[in-house]
Amino acid sequence: MARNTARPLSPHLTIWKWGPHMVVSILHRATGVALTIGGLILLTWWLLALSGGTEAYATFAGFLGWKAGPVPLIQLGLVALTWAFFQHTLSGIRHLVMDTGAGFELKTNRTMAYATIVGSLLLTALFWALLLGKGA
Repeated sequence: MARNTARPLSPHLTIWKWGPHMVVSILHRATGVALTIGGLILLTWWLLALSGGTEAYATFAGFLGWKAGPVPLIQLGLVALTWAFFQHTLSGIRHLVMDTGAGFELKTNRTMAYATIVGSLLLTALFWALLLGKGA
């Protein structure tokens, strides 16, 4: 099949200038994958630990570092999963607003993208400050 040379080629990533809206769109997909894989593994393990009795739950809590003290790598992973949750949620709200037909103006779109990134970082920091402040 011959290509119609009168038709323009589809633009690709080397042509477009990167902006916050592109980053947020890619992050939305990446955080969705991270939440699906990481969150589902963690949730499944937690539910199995709950149904397995006190010894199984102690193993689960020990892995997370709640009982024996913080394990930096595990807690970093939990913070990252929390950030992914807030980023994905705020990005989903942004997409919901755009689905109504609003927010397509470049300045508004850029502002919403920045608000999504800053909001997710602030919500993650607030969540962990409250969680660690209660002495979890």
